Amino acid sequence: MTGKLRGNIRPGALVDIVLKKDQPTGKLTRGHVKRILTNSPSHPHGIKVMLEEGDQVGRVQEVLEE
Repeated sequence: MTGKLRGNIRPGALVDIVLKKDQPTGKLTRGHVKRILTNSPSHPHGIKVMLEEGDQVGRVQEVLEE
């Protein structure tokens, strides 16, 4: 499922995100959503979230499970 729509993302969902420092390479980081930080219903680069693992912040590229 795409990470560009806020409605696809729920706290606790397993997602792949791109951290700010990894945007040039596109390296993905996997984790569970702690908080959704983007307020708008969609974003062209992915909805920004905070992960439970280490409070890492990045944009969701793929939602793996709910």
